Amino acid sequence: MSTPTRIWTPIDFNRDGKQAGSLRLPISTDLSAYGWIPIPVVCIKNGSGPTAVLIAGTHGDEYEGQVALLELARTIEASAITGRIIILPALNFPAVEAGRRVSPIDEGNLNRVYPGEAHGSATQMIAHYVTSVLLPMADLVVDLHSGGRSLDYTPCALIRPSVDKQLNDRLMELMRVFGAPISYITDGKGGGGNTTLPAAAEQFGVSVITAELGGGATLRAYGKELARSAVLRLLHHIGVRSDGTLPQPLETRVMEVPGRDFFLYAESDGLFEPSVMPGDEVTAGQHAGYLHSIERPMEPPLSLIFSASGLVACRRFPTLTKRGDCLFSLMRDVEKGART
Repeated sequence: MSTPTRIWTPIDFNRDGKQAGSLRLPISTDLSAYGWIPIPVVCIKNGSGPTAVLIAGTHGDEYEGQVALLELARTIEASAITGRIIILPALNFPAVEAGRRVSPIDEGNLNRVYPGEAHGSATQMIAHYVTSVLLPMADLVVDLHSGGRSLDYTPCALIRPSVDKQLNDRLMELMRVFGAPISYITDGKGGGGNTTLPAAAEQFGVSVITAELGGGATLRAYGKELARSAVLRLLHHIGVRSDGTLPQPLETRVMEVPGRDFFLYAESDGLFEPSVMPGDEVTAGQHAGYLHSIERPMEPPLSLIFSASGLVACRRFPTLTKRGDCLFSLMRDVEKGART
């Protein structure tokens, strides 16, 4: 991270008070040779103390976290905190503006390009800024997601396990403070692996807690409220904001996604008819749904079968499906996994 970021901002992260503005992502196009794209940012600071970085809009079609952070940005005042809160409700702004998972500028998936590149594509530059500027300032990062257009998630929190015992213990405690009904531990091998924000943050010893809050490219009220209350509990827990009126977190069920057997993929194109929903418990060999062929109307639908037992973390949201699409992801209890 020795190469300086190309993104700049008029926000002074070391100044007390409440500032709202933007990070400025340089862009050069036919109609704007020396232009920049605004990435909204709010910095709230009062004296010395921990720094919390609150992120939503890593994927542009995930809305519960975006709305929750917009509400918190408007309501939290500097006089009510000790330390610093940096809020980025639309981190991948080009994707947010387009309502897409990936950026329309470079087709970049922001949570698959960390640690980024200073002189890379637009999405790589955003990841590089987070890694080189924000992570060194942070004591806690909260990254709020949902399933977007393609998935519907049961609301849950997740952490990436760390070989550093102290960091791992902090992450487990933060997961419990977050208070989602389900929490799971994942190294990201089913998705981004070492190219995700939590993987980049581990190099700095920074705690990152992520959440999945709904999906279907819509706004789920429960997911938004979980995000808002969980963030406030976390701010109270690390000492940035004191609030004795917050509800206690629910007891969370700690789970894991141990391998590829816990994903069910489409083996052909078709119309997806699920037989179970997120949050349902299933067993290996259980019927999962059907894939109906569009091109061969007289052909019986393909019956889908789960290859593992567990809780349905998410299911595919669109009905129209292509071969290779993820249809379901399962989780299992950590305690059960340890026994086996």
